[in-house]
Amino acid sequence: MQDYIFSNDFYKNIDAMIYTCGFENCVPGHSYGPILRNGYLIHYILGGSGIYKARGKVFRLGEGDAFLICPGELIYYEADRKNPWTYTWIGMQGIKIKGYLERTSLLDNLVIHYGHDDQMKLCHEKMFEADKLPQNRDLIMNSIMYEYLFLLARKFPNSSLPMDEKKTDYVDEALKYIEGCYCDPITIQEIADHLNINRSYLHRLFKSFTGVSIQNYLLDYRVRQACILLQNTDLSVRYIAHTVSYADPLYFSRIFHQKMGVSPSEYRRQTREISP
Repeated sequence: MQDYIFSNDFYKNIDAMIYTCGFENCVPGHSYGPILRNGYLIHYILGGSGIYKARGKVFRLGEGDAFLICPGELIYYEADRKNPWTYTWIGMQGIKIKGYLERTSLLDNLVIHYGHDDQMKLCHEKMFEADKLPQNRDLIMNSIMYEYLFLLARKFPNSSLPMDEKKTDYVDEALKYIEGCYCDPITIQEIADHLNINRSYLHRLFKSFTGVSIQNYLLDYRVRQACILLQNTDLSVRYIAHTVSYADPLYFSRIFHQKMGVSPSEYRRQTREISP
């Protein structure tokens, strides 16, 4: 099999998505890093061996092992000089990925061994096949991702820190509320009232599960929905501002520029220039 790499734009699905996957047959001593990544990546070793360095530890890994790279953590890995590894990888992004991985032991241990679990190996293979589809590729790749996360949680459960389902329900309900009501001028207090919990508690809970504050998530969600409308419709900036809850289009434009680095009109022009 030849080396293969797939990558995707993260903003198209901010809950949970596959943003990259690939296969590489490494040459002796091939290395990557030290570097920080912006998503969660799981490398599965098909053959050969190498080392993985993270969190001040050195892991010597071989066939059947898998290692996790976490966003914002300095990592380094290198193929053995005599028996270099071949691996595949799956990269995931989104607000819910950390919570899903917390159901497994992988976040704490960073390394697992698949053993003879053919279902998990097959998830990597199915990713490559899904990339060949001419349409709806994101849907099938994300369905494989959820299957893969389920298999991880079943085979490598987090037994030391069991998941608090009630807390997870609060975060999920907050996400659903935002997705259903972002067009309205909702506040964090209103979300907390809807869930019947304290506003400060919601803030702490949301950030601990997602890594971002609920206020920033709501702001980012509105801007990303505006991006979709700017790219795919001819609606005016004023109308789009109202659609994502901003009564003042000038204020919306300032917020948009802070997040995206360009004005709404310039974003529309740039994205349409590069569209096929």
